[in-house]
Parts: sequence; structure tokens; C-alpha cells
Amino acid sequence: MRKILTLSVGTLLTLFLFITAVYANPDVAGVIGSTWTATAAQIKQVVNTVVFPVINVILAVFFFVKLGMAYFDYKKHGQFEWAAPAILFACLVFTLTAPTYLWTIIGM
Repeated sequence: MRKILTLSVGTLLTLFLFITAVYANPDVAGVIGSTWTATAAQIKQVVNTVVFPVINVILAVFFFVKLGMAYFDYKKHGQFEWAAPAILFACLVFTLTAPTYLWTIIGM
């Protein structure tokens, strides 16, 4: 009985301790919105200088590897397969030009 009472009192004290944090700021959407507007320029800069170049390098490596594999398949079988290199080239062009129009689409 004493263990149950101690556990109940401890649970209630913990509940009352953390319930004030829940009601600290009821405008969570406003806080998130202000944080987004404060960091939007930094996010845009990081995406433009880090994320897109990394994706471009990966796609360029895949494109040239696939182009080489298609050439060796052509030498072996006499038929050049254009689909995979063409898709990778289109993706590479898309990601190379994405920073110029992506931010206007998103609204930044």
C-alpha cells in the first residue's frame, strides 16, 4: 500500500512539474513560423552550396559510369542502349538548373 501511495505521489509530482512546460507557449505555429522566416536564408544558402553540388557530382559520376558501360555493351553486342544514360543526363541537367527556379516555386 505504501509503495502504491509513493508511486502515485511521485507520478503526480512529475506530472505537475512537466505540465507547466506544455502551457509555456500556446502559439506553437507562430513560433515555428518565426523560426522558419529567420532561418530560411541560411537553409537556402546551404542547399545551394552543399546539397545541389553533392547531388550533381553523384549524378555526373553515375552518368559517366553508365555511359562507359553502355559503350562496352555496344562493343560487345553491337547495340547501344540510350535509355539509362539519357535519363541520367536529364536528371543532371535538371539538378544543375534547379537552384535558378526552385526557390521561386517554393516561394522563398
